[in-house]
Amino acid sequence: MSNQVYETPLYSLAEKHGFKMGACFSFWQLKDEKYLAFMKDHFNSITCTNETKAYCLLDQQACQEAEDGMPRMNYFMADQMITWARENGLKVRGHVLVWDAFMKEWYFHEGYDSEKPFASKETIRARTQYYIDQVIRHFEEKFPGVIYCWDVVNEAIGDHADEWDGSTEMHIRTVRSGVDNLFKTHMGDDYVEYSFLCAKDTVDALGADIRLIYNDYNMYYPWKRKSAILLADSINHYAKDANGHYRKLCDGIGMQGYIGGYGKQQGCMDDNDIPDIIESIRQYAAPGLEVHITEMAIRNYENDAVTLQKHADFCGKLYAAFRDVNTEEKNILTCVAIWGVQDHPNIQGYGYRMNGPYCGLIDENYNTKASFDAVYTQMSK
Repeated sequence: MSNQVYETPLYSLAEKHGFKMGACFSFWQLKDEKYLAFMKDHFNSITCTNETKAYCLLDQQACQEAEDGMPRMNYFMADQMITWARENGLKVRGHVLVWDAFMKEWYFHEGYDSEKPFASKETIRARTQYYIDQVIRHFEEKFPGVIYCWDVVNEAIGDHADEWDGSTEMHIRTVRSGVDNLFKTHMGDDYVEYSFLCAKDTVDALGADIRLIYNDYNMYYPWKRKSAILLADSINHYAKDANGHYRKLCDGIGMQGYIGGYGKQQGCMDDNDIPDIIESIRQYAAPGLEVHITEMAIRNYENDAVTLQKHADFCGKLYAAFRDVNTEEKNILTCVAIWGVQDHPNIQGYGYRMNGPYCGLIDENYNTKASFDAVYTQMSK
């Protein structure tokens, strides 16, 4: 492990190359002083892992009691997290307004009650418009300027032919792991575009500087990249202003950066992935979209010295590529947000498959690893 002294914060080095250095935290990590100290020292952007998602914010009882029939939210956990970010000088990526995964089914029913029939399309669209408006307003009015972007819609593109709508090449997800995408089913085929319109209307009404992002995984694979580019174009040709010009509703693309084998070492730290990642950044930026790496975990499942050095080498190569593409293309990459910040040797299940136990820049004891040094070195150039 590294004993190097870092006189300059990592985010300051990255800023010279045109992008923010981001990390993530959970509500329970507000009690982890060592982790928070590392966030404060080296990052200038942070994302709440779950606490600003609808399934965390929605309050079923309050929804049912609301006289106007519109959703009600409980911001208790999220407000404490955004308060910490503001007090420590970090900006926040808002994540996420509309996501089918883990969404509360009762939200789509009459009276917010799963025992009752599904509500009408008009009702769900009205609820979602209200939800998006109120969430954006709450954080912007309580914490002005802290949330600099929102992932408006997350993971709307299917992975396989049995998961998507085949009527367009956008491949909008109809099911996830056999479960219906209730937003598409009950809001309509244009639920993605409509959600962006709602978000844009609120941002414009507030006069806020908030970027609106479409976020998804596997975005550096050519087949998904094609669908995402088409979807962004559809979003930005969905609504017109008073002069008849199309409004730019989507400002950018969020590329989730889970890189390597899913739950296994095979496929991890493959140098051949880097050109695909950089080519995707270029192609997403070509129509005038900014690009964020939103959930990056360079997967690693082994802890021997040789593998840890391989992980460090890969980190260095990837960040060198980020640096170089921004030099060549005038800062088209605006944020790199890491979700695999720290090693978790005992992690199991979903977290194990998504990140790997040894994907971090710091180990379980909060010591910086050779991977951190490799990133730091490349950002110092």
